[in-house]
Amino acid sequence: MNKNTKAILRPAAESVYAEQLTALAADDSGPRPAGWKLTPRAVRRFIIGDGALGIDAKFVSDDALVDRCIVSLMGRQGLMLVGEPGTAKSLLSELLAAAISGRSTAVIQGSAGIIEDHLRYGWNYALLLAEGPSPKAMVPSPVLSAMQEGHIVRVEELTRCAPEVQDVLISLMSEKTITVPELGSEYEFRAKPGFNVIGTANLRDRGVHDMSSALKRRFNFETVRPIADAGFEKALVERQLRERMAEYPQAALPDSSVLDLLVTVFRDLRLGRLEDGTMVASPKAVMSTAEIVNLAHAATLDATFLGRGNVDGGHIARQLQGVVFKDEPEDARKLRSYIDLVARDRANKSAVWKDFFNTAHKALARFEAGE
Repeated sequence: MNKNTKAILRPAAESVYAEQLTALAADDSGPRPAGWKLTPRAVRRFIIGDGALGIDAKFVSDDALVDRCIVSLMGRQGLMLVGEPGTAKSLLSELLAAAISGRSTAVIQGSAGIIEDHLRYGWNYALLLAEGPSPKAMVPSPVLSAMQEGHIVRVEELTRCAPEVQDVLISLMSEKTITVPELGSEYEFRAKPGFNVIGTANLRDRGVHDMSSALKRRFNFETVRPIADAGFEKALVERQLRERMAEYPQAALPDSSVLDLLVTVFRDLRLGRLEDGTMVASPKAVMSTAEIVNLAHAATLDATFLGRGNVDGGHIARQLQGVVFKDEPEDARKLRSYIDLVARDRANKSAVWKDFFNTAHKALARFEAGE
């Protein structure tokens, strides 16, 4: 990691993994698409890991998904990553941009406030009034900068943008050109090799601002699904928690049994069934891997600074309420059913589940009493 990133809460991927990217570049041979910093094989190794070079896996999912994403970005279409919240769509887009372009910070965060200028260009109005339209008075968007410099631009939560804003991308992605009529009909910017667009969209946002068929045709769609393997999910949570708690060397991280409980609870509620196939009520709240990491982080901070240091099932139970009770009042009933039926039974066989059940049972009782 770059030493300068230690004072930053969320450094860019190209800064965090600068040493790994350098190592990959030094050991990188073979065909490389125009404008790419690394070969497709090196991009793949950067994301899914390479033990021989000390490259750790950063995105734990179906390796074939990563391969398809890389192939999509070698073509003329953009890449659209869709999926449930918390499935690491943004992480994957950031890693792809960092490895392919050497920078991941050309980002547009989709929202109702995004206008066409954010995708094309705007103006420095002081210069515009003083000198009239000129290249110097232009304020390029991240998309225009990416076209000029030949790198990837990321559009997060694209379906949060209004349809008329989304449609700006149709001609832009087809023609790879932005024309500036204010400077004359011949004044235009054409994309350099290496330019492409990675978009993300949340499946729970369907119906907010659906993409038009024309825009959909400009993208290859890939669905990013929750991690299927519980062991992989646990390993990822453990690694990310260790990274988050690195600034607190005095903290004792949760042991394996606590992490097993945490991952199991989330997977049970996320999937709506237990490992043996028994069905349980699934809350509307997002029970993603990202939320597991957040809860594990909160539980460890709780135990370190407000408790006796060791994370137990009770710390997990205390933080769970803040994850589940977000979207629907009915989620409280579903969690109560899980605690009373599933956790109670497991508490008879495991000390960590007993701590979890006892604390969760009391917390739910207080919640239901309005305390």
